[in-house]
Amino acid sequence: MQYEKADNTIPTDETLRSGKLRYYEILSTPAESAFDQIAQLAAEIFDVPNAGIGFQADGNMFMKAQIGASISLPLKNDTFTFFASTPIRSPEGYELGLIYVADTKFKSAEEQQLKMLGHLAGIVMEKLESRIAIRRALRAYDDRLHVLVHDLKNPMTTISLQSELLGRIPGIDDKALLIAGKINTQSKKMIDNLNGILSSARKEANSFKPKKDKIDLKEILEQVKRELNLPLKHKNQTVFIDIEEPIEIFADPDKLITVFSELINNAIKFSSVGKDIYISHQTSDNEVTISIKDNGVGLTEEDLDKVFMKFARLSSVSTNQENTYGLGLTTANALVDIHRGKLWVESDGKDLGTTFYVTLPIK
Repeated sequence: MQYEKADNTIPTDETLRSGKLRYYEILSTPAESAFDQIAQLAAEIFDVPNAGIGFQADGNMFMKAQIGASISLPLKNDTFTFFASTPIRSPEGYELGLIYVADTKFKSAEEQQLKMLGHLAGIVMEKLESRIAIRRALRAYDDRLHVLVHDLKNPMTTISLQSELLGRIPGIDDKALLIAGKINTQSKKMIDNLNGILSSARKEANSFKPKKDKIDLKEILEQVKRELNLPLKHKNQTVFIDIEEPIEIFADPDKLITVFSELINNAIKFSSVGKDIYISHQTSDNEVTISIKDNGVGLTEEDLDKVFMKFARLSSVSTNQENTYGLGLTTANALVDIHRGKLWVESDGKDLGTTFYVTLPIK
């Protein structure tokens, strides 16, 4: 059998690679037409009847698209005399799977064809990135909405009870009794509507409210730093965490990992090669503030006004043509908000760096 394959340098940390696959939510999911279209393009480029897209995890290959004959990867027989593939890599460099073409007839792959196969692998990765960015933003905003709805229930319940008590006051005149009855009826309807929204939210997930686990923010930041090791290496950057002692708070670890992943990844993307990132903290009363400072492209005053808006058009651009979807900071902002925290940003201007601050309650 003839094999053709592009450069195949695989990061060695299988745990991080597998975690990245789970992050994209593509394992154990059915094939999708959008991936079929990409596989069909690959088959047409090589003029072969068989093509596919697969992702590998835990020793299994999860096929997202398969054109022509069903193929088990890795190949265990000589059914095909021609097989060409290129890896599908995450922006960090983790090889998640591959896109391949195959034929029972002998043929050779041209360099231009292999290059185009690589471009198709990039399109697959772009689809995964944009899809998960949208999903995370929607979930974060849904969670924030549901927390607000939950908080609104308490005053509405109080209004309902107070209006009912008002209607029971001895000697109350008919007009006041009528008004109290209307307030009670309408407040109960609102409570029922709020309960309906929350009931639907609980069916979608176990809980929309953040967990209250005892966590160490220093460990969270160190974990995020490890997960972003490859993009940091690619740009010769270092994240310095100037925190010596544990910072224990009660919060949702998964949501905070998302928050700090978005913020540190943002600093990496918008800082030039060799520009380091500095993380420090301050503690006061019942809250802690984490600052993430870079020496990157900075933000203008106009940028600062809209940096947390969805799909905001900012003057700053990533320094190495990294993809940005305009949703990362809005996602982080929503997740900080449901922790009763605050996220804000400061910058002295263009090319003068940026500092993001995250304030969180300790309890």
